Amino acid sequence: MTTFSKILGKTDTSKTLSVPTNYLKSLPSFKGGHAVEFQAIDESGFVWTFQCSIRKKGQYPKPVLSKGWRAFVRNKKLKVGDKIKFSLNQTAATPFYRVQAEKEVKIFGAIFGYSPIIATFP
Repeated sequence: MTTFSKILGKTDTSKTLSVPTNYLKSLPSFKGGHAVEFQAIDESGFVWTFQCSIRKKGQYPKPVLSKGWRAFVRNKKLKVGDKIKFSLNQTAATPFYRVQAEKEVKIFGAIFGYSPIIATFP
């Protein structure tokens, strides 16, 4: 299973989610283009459609999730400091992506850990 997780920053919760460049090889082929759509299943079983795009020019592709990302953030009520995890399960007959959101848990102002977000369907 190929995975990436990230603690969300301001841009991640307000605009786009930057994706690690080394995760690009886990996404469907861009087929020479600069954007690809893929679907991911959340912890509630809902299927989300995201678009990952890369720069058209330059050496560094700087991948970001744009389409579908802000709706996901709103639905899960994600804030700066929350955590997101994408994983590709290749052991199933048909490979599929999972997306999981986790709320930052603070106790007396200190980060204690993260708790999975189980949200309603959009």
